[in-house]
Amino acid sequence: MSISARLPVFPWDRLEPYKAEAAAHPDGVVDLSVGTPVDPVPEVIRQALTAAADSPGYPLTYGTAALREAAADYLRTWHGVAGADPRHVLPLIGSKELVGWLPTLLDLREGDRIGYPQLAYPTYEIGALLARAEPVTYDDPVADLDPARLRLLWLNSPSNPTGRVLGAAELRRIVDWAREHGILVVSDECYIELGWEGEEPVSVLHPDVCGGSHDGLIAVHSLSKRSNFAGYRGAFLAGDPAVVAELLGVRKHAGMIVPQPVQAAMVAALGDREHAVEQKQRYARRRGMLRTALEAAGFRIEHSEASLYLWATRGEGCWETVADLAKRGILVAPGDFYGPAGADFVRVALTATDERVEAAVARLGA
Repeated sequence: MSISARLPVFPWDRLEPYKAEAAAHPDGVVDLSVGTPVDPVPEVIRQALTAAADSPGYPLTYGTAALREAAADYLRTWHGVAGADPRHVLPLIGSKELVGWLPTLLDLREGDRIGYPQLAYPTYEIGALLARAEPVTYDDPVADLDPARLRLLWLNSPSNPTGRVLGAAELRRIVDWAREHGILVVSDECYIELGWEGEEPVSVLHPDVCGGSHDGLIAVHSLSKRSNFAGYRGAFLAGDPAVVAELLGVRKHAGMIVPQPVQAAMVAALGDREHAVEQKQRYARRRGMLRTALEAAGFRIEHSEASLYLWATRGEGCWETVADLAKRGILVAPGDFYGPAGADFVRVALTATDERVEAAVARLGA
């Protein structure tokens, strides 16, 4: 069987007819589906990329010392990861490639299980299927999963799609259980800077969660959301020294290398806080407008305490909601893209310009 035959249909292909209908609106489509950044790349990042454009030599898979130090300092300064060590950081070609290929890079295979949330980014399942491992979902991993063959446990806080945040005590409970059973915990923290209400998002590497030891833990961070970096493909992981060393050894052979100009741009992005604060303020403004308009239009918002999305329902099947909004020129993501538990929800992204968000608000109120 070919690899593609093992995989489900690419979910976004199913949305194409609704995208076409929304695009036919006289005032154009308001695309709140994929969640791709739309605001300009900050000038400090563009300048760093341009300055490093003359990079004829091969870049380092391990990343430059400046990049690894910038990532470790970012974790220490902004996320309280006191033990962040630049030796235990590894740059990534965007976080999706790591999610998709991690089980294979760790030599997981048939008979191994990989756990991820019931409502989750679809690529967690894809990574398991690529490695021929068995994907298993959970609501509470400690209560729901048999640790016997579980080799890898994905956490995602804040969650995509729901925006749910796992607090430090909850994360500590899961980490303690996983360590007891020798299960590697990998925490996808790409929305960690986008907390809106309730408990502030915390890294799995924070001392309150891990007790000061990173053994058995990996945290994955993306620049796409905080820095409008999605087109550059830049992210990093940090954590367990042995796991980082193993991944580095394999990635060297596989040519999984972040381009040198992008590495330089990552250093600039991680070292500049001002642009990230400004971007979060933009998203906060759009979130407030969309939430008010959706609730006035009869939607109920669940969770959504953090991240780039509103998890919304009006008590009907998600595709019915998608179809109705498409008629108004608004495109959203059906909840079942993220698992059967999302069948009555849609995910509404905050990633549209102010003008397009204003258009969506007007259409929802019409």
